[in-house]
Amino acid sequence: MISDSDDALSWDGDDDASRARPTPVKREKKAVDTAPPVVADRVASPVEDSVGEAPDPDSEEGEESAPLSTAMLLITGVVGGVYLLYSIGWVVGGLRLKPLANFFVADEMFLPWFVLAVAAPALWFLATWVLTRGRASWVRASLLLLGVVLLVPWPFVTVGVIGA
Repeated sequence: MISDSDDALSWDGDDDASRARPTPVKREKKAVDTAPPVVADRVASPVEDSVGEAPDPDSEEGEESAPLSTAMLLITGVVGGVYLLYSIGWVVGGLRLKPLANFFVADEMFLPWFVLAVAAPALWFLATWVLTRGRASWVRASLLLLGVVLLVPWPFVTVGVIGA
């Protein structure tokens, strides 16, 4: 049996045009009508208004956000992982610091600040993600990297797991 080496790399129907990848459709934003609404001569009942109401073009339901670029996705993932490690570092460092802190403050004062220190990286990440929605990618990346600098778990960095 003689066979062509290219036969092994193709299937029947590979050249079918109906299986080709569709072309992407560009979505254009609709222009918002700035003309004042026309006032009707009669008063409509609330039932008629809710049934015959057209969808609001300003609503965010039909609007899709642009996907993250590869670089921004990579930065977000790496910085999110660093923030997770920071939270673990605050737990370990804070627990190592607790016996020394008991000389200065009561447990009732230490515990809320300890919980806030552990949650601070996650809160920073969430706040940056929500507040920079719709902004340029470099703004989000710079705020995420600023958090990496500001939220360093200093008790863990200075004392470490072993301690002195």
